[in-house]
Amino acid sequence: MMLSGGEWAIIGLSLKVAIAAVAVTLPIAYALAWLLARRQFRGKLLLDAAVHLPLVVPPVVTGWLLLVAFGRNGPVGRVLEDWFGVTLVFSWTGAALAAGVMALPLMVRAMRLSIEAVDRRLVDAARTLGSSPWAAFRRITLPLSLPGIFAGIMLGFARALGEFGATITFAANIPGQTRTLPLAIYTALQSPGGEAMVTRLALVSVALSIIAIVASEYLVRRASGERAHAL
Repeated sequence: MMLSGGEWAIIGLSLKVAIAAVAVTLPIAYALAWLLARRQFRGKLLLDAAVHLPLVVPPVVTGWLLLVAFGRNGPVGRVLEDWFGVTLVFSWTGAALAAGVMALPLMVRAMRLSIEAVDRRLVDAARTLGSSPWAAFRRITLPLSLPGIFAGIMLGFARALGEFGATITFAANIPGQTRTLPLAIYTALQSPGGEAMVTRLALVSVALSIIAIVASEYLVRRASGERAHAL
């Protein structure tokens, strides 16, 4: 049951991809969550549907859409490659992009619920006392929505860690580059005598997911306790 050097490399790559996915997605997810929770505008329903689309369409479709948009001949991918020399397709950064897109709906939902739970009267009171919109957000909305932020981060991390369909479609299954835990497990299942490797990597995946869920619950409870004490 000891992990080999190659398996440790797969775990390290998976963690790097998941952490990068969450780090890049976090500000986007919070901005979308705040917008959906606090603003009324034309097209809000369409934006909400677009945010949650990766949850309801097959992950392969999401990967194909990423390939169309961020591939070397795609509108975004061509600009990134010509102007910045950045190629996302078939790279670990592409795997992080696919994982981040798949994690986005879960992160937005957790943060949105937390923002909606913040009493608007507190924000209105702060504005009445002379706080600017940014100051009211920074001192009230952001701290009080920390439980949702923590929950979103850990749920997004767990989802990114387990992403398969969009990753293999957009970033492929390249050893040492894009072969994360789910892809490595899939590859081992297709290989004769790969059952032992499947068992080891599956146990690691379960352990990491449990750690992420427990950490999420701990952080949410701690932030909620601190918020209740402050109030």
